[in-house]
Amino acid sequence: MLTPRRIEIFKAIVDEYIRTAEPVGSKTLQQKYHMPYSSATIRNDMQQLEEMGYLEKTHTSSGRVVSTAGYKFYCENLLEDSQIDQKMAVAIRSAFDISNLNMDDAVRQSCKILSEMTNMTTGAIGPDSQSQLMEHIKLFPVDERNAVCVFITNTGHTETKNFHFEQNVSVKDIQNCTDILNDKLKNVAILNLVDKMKEIKPELSSVVKQHEMLFAAFVKAFVKFANENVYFSGKDKMLYQPEFSDIDKLKKLMGLLEDASVWRKLDRNENAVALKTAKGAELTWINDVAVIRSTFHVNKNETGQLMVVGPSRMNYEQVVTMIEYAAGLIEKLYQNKGGGSQNE
Repeated sequence: MLTPRRIEIFKAIVDEYIRTAEPVGSKTLQQKYHMPYSSATIRNDMQQLEEMGYLEKTHTSSGRVVSTAGYKFYCENLLEDSQIDQKMAVAIRSAFDISNLNMDDAVRQSCKILSEMTNMTTGAIGPDSQSQLMEHIKLFPVDERNAVCVFITNTGHTETKNFHFEQNVSVKDIQNCTDILNDKLKNVAILNLVDKMKEIKPELSSVVKQHEMLFAAFVKAFVKFANENVYFSGKDKMLYQPEFSDIDKLKKLMGLLEDASVWRKLDRNENAVALKTAKGAELTWINDVAVIRSTFHVNKNETGQLMVVGPSRMNYEQVVTMIEYAAGLIEKLYQNKGGGSQNE
């Protein structure tokens, strides 16, 4: 049974463990938090909290650490609705203050700032292009070996790719290739573009002199368009978290960060524990990893997500407040400038 005293003790354990990453004992609570209860009373309540699944006992200490269920309970019931620190707000806003800022660059800059502030890995998930259809392709030659290609989907989402060719490509080849692709790829699902390109390759070869080079460039771009919509900043921050001093744990986490598909299916993981806050931020715990996400609208039909990835032992009040603030700024930027992104 949860009593006000046990909730007080539990909250103090969470706060102390977040700060120190060390198991928390009754003496620490009694002395540091000036609790007016005997050590025996505190130990008994800690035992009860452990039996309820909110705390865990380590093998190396008599103190307790917070379990995944404990973090979920804490975030669901004890998380305070705090205002963002003014210095942090100014720092995050600075990512969006540059005139004519590219939206993709603004998102990446905000991830970098959040990573520095939280000392954790941050990321952004772009709109899910796999559910969209190709509407139009524009290819602009810069010189004989470079071109800029713009893909436009049926939802109005745009994606810009820079093409670099190993040999010279004529303007005529670029125009002929673009005409064929617009004729044959219109209304094709982004996920099926590569297969469709293979079907029309004979037609390209009959009309376009440098068809092999252009074919390879478009196939590579389409693969990226369908899959590379997850960006991370501060992956090295995990090296300094005591939870990931275990090399095997660190390798598994780094593997997750390299797999873009994982992050869209996060809540479907059978080991995941999920929670949604009143303001809409999503918290997910998988083993020793916590992921906090906040959604932003790119346009009427598309959304993206900003996220912070770190150990379960994190300052949830601070991180949730910061990520919701940053996601709100990104959404305003998209509304003011229209959706789109740019990738090399």
